[in-house]
Order: sequence, then C-alpha cells, then structure tokens
Amino acid sequence: MSSTGSETVIGNARIVLADRVIERGWIAFADGCIAEFGEGDAPVGSDDAGGDLVMPGLIELHTDHLEAHYVPRPKVFWDPIAAVVSYDGQLATSGITTVLDSLRVWREDGAEEVDGRAGVLAAAITAAREENLLRSDHFLHLRCEIPMPSVVEEAKELIGRPDVRLMSLMDHTPGQRQFRDEVKLRQYYRGKGAGMTDAELDVLFERRFAYQKAYAATNMRAIVALAQQYEIPLASHDDTTEENVTDAIRDHVAVAEFPTTIEAARGLHQAGIGILMGAPNVVRGGSHSGNIAAVDLAREGLLDILSSDYIPSSLLMAALQLPRLVSDIDLASAVCTVSKAPAEAVGLNDRGEIAVGKRADLIRVHVARDIPVVRSVWREGHRVA
Repeated sequence: MSSTGSETVIGNARIVLADRVIERGWIAFADGCIAEFGEGDAPVGSDDAGGDLVMPGLIELHTDHLEAHYVPRPKVFWDPIAAVVSYDGQLATSGITTVLDSLRVWREDGAEEVDGRAGVLAAAITAAREENLLRSDHFLHLRCEIPMPSVVEEAKELIGRPDVRLMSLMDHTPGQRQFRDEVKLRQYYRGKGAGMTDAELDVLFERRFAYQKAYAATNMRAIVALAQQYEIPLASHDDTTEENVTDAIRDHVAVAEFPTTIEAARGLHQAGIGILMGAPNVVRGGSHSGNIAAVDLAREGLLDILSSDYIPSSLLMAALQLPRLVSDIDLASAVCTVSKAPAEAVGLNDRGEIAVGKRADLIRVHVARDIPVVRSVWREGHRVA
C-alpha cells in the first residue's frame, strides 16, 4: 500500500463507516490510528483499492476453533504454540483482527479431549504473543460449564490474567437449553471424533444429571461473584426459557450467546442485553441444532452481534449476506454486528469502526460470486496479511 513517511493512504475504495457507506472514497492512517478519510478522489500517491470494500477489522467474541488445530484428530495433540499460530493465521485471513479465544474451563472424564486444557492453551497464546508470532490481537473468553465439579477452581487459575475479557455461564446438561431434544444431543456426540455408543452416552448423561443437581447452583453463584470481583463481562449461553432470561438479568449478563427461542430473545432484548448469534447459522439458513434461525431474530430487530463460532470465514460471509436477507439491515449496520457492537460489548472502545483516532485495524475485501475474499489486513496500521 502507498505510504508517505509513516502514513498509509488507500483510495478508490467503498469505505464502510458505522452509519453509512462511502461509495467511492479514501482513508489514511498513521502511527497505528486512523488519521482521516473522505469522499471522492484520494490524495496523490495513494494506493488504488480497485473499488474493493475497506471496513473495520472483524471482532470475534466466541470461537472455539482453536481446538480443531490443537486436537486435529481424536487423541492427536498438536504442539500448542504451533496450533495457536496456525489458528491465528486462519483468523487473520478471514478478516478477524481481534479475537476472544474461547477456552473450555472444565474437566470431565471420558467426554471431550480438549476439556481441562484451558491453561495449556492460554499459556501457548501468551508465548506466541510474546514471540510476536500473531497477526490478530488475542484475548480470552473463559467458557465455564457450571455443573462441573472443578469449574470454579479452574476459573480462579485463569481469571487474574489481564487478557481475560469475557466469561460465559454454560450448562449443557441433556434435555435443556441448546439440546432440549436429547436425540439431537446423541446425534451430536455420535458425530464427534470416533463417536460414542448409546451405552456410553447413557453413562455420560447420567453423570451430567448428577453433576447439575450437586454443583450447578453453588458454582453459578461462585462464577458470577468471580466475574464481578474482576470486573469481567458475563455472557449467558443458550437461553431458552423465561427462567433463563430472569437468571441472565439477575446475574447482570452483558451478552446473551445463541438464545434458542424467540421468546427468550425478546426478553433479553427488552432487558437491554446484547444478543449474539452464530454466523454459520446465517450462512446455512438455520441452526445446526434445530433452534431459532439467526435471520428470524434479525428480522425482528433482535440480533446485535455475530460470532463465527466454529468457522472463522463465516463471520465476514454472514455480515455481507445480512442486507440481502433482512430488508431493514443495510451494509453499515450489518458490519457493525461484527465490529463496533462486539467491541463495545467487552469494553474495547479503541477499535471496531472507521473513525478518526480509532485503531487502524482494517481489512480490504473483494467480493466475487457473492464470496468475500480478504485481500489485505492491517492491525494498528501494520500490514499483517
């Protein structure tokens, strides 16, 4: 890209602001921040973006995709730092410049191979950051499975880290929330890795019922207290019923991840809680678990934030598809669901939009055959992809 001294200038671009799109304009950034932007012809010597989109770097609050790089096959554990670097490269080339890495903060015998390894992955992220191996800016999202016996102690081991930005309150006990339909939960586990037999699932489900009865209420109070002590925003997870909404309001939840019913989404929205849905849900046209479609919530004004969840490239795809799928959402508003809104939800107010003085976390995107291709990525004004 064209640079004059420490300044980089890009012209002939469609620039996506928080409230509108400049159909042909230019943007300049220097010293890691956006210096100015305007409409029409760019200053002499600027680089020609060829009419591509220039938008804020995407901000991801919930992705567990790191696990696929760390355990790429059943019982195959990759070098954790190498896994982080590989995963980070995929994020950056998907346009994600800031990410909250979702780490599972619980242990359960015989269930998930990545359970209980949040400390290993957090240490690997730190090591990669200190060695300047990362393209995106990484923070942590602690996913707390409330019924698990050791979840509070494991959360305490990580919560004092300065990069923890979000904690989620999860309960995957069979027969409720995401998997009210136990048949779908069985299908989910059969499809993971080598799969599980019905007999093995019977044992797993009975153990989870017992854990919830013995530990969930006490652990919930302890995790909420920890988050409040360390001033970490809380997220609820898979809210389904009026009781779930009441609990989220009581616990001062900031973000509701993946509500499964429109009734829950309405209650959360009325309480001023930001609603996060999966970008794969938008791209696929529905939930893989058979729950409410994200587009249906968007049509009712009940969608605030998108998350790539398990497919990094889905975040940009979904944002660009939303205006076609929902008549009341324009391109600027759609991009806010993957930039400004998630940034504000976790207090990252220095980024998330193209505005003078904000971080120059930017992406240039070419669209062909309705598929977005990330041509360039800048983080704090430095080209990283």
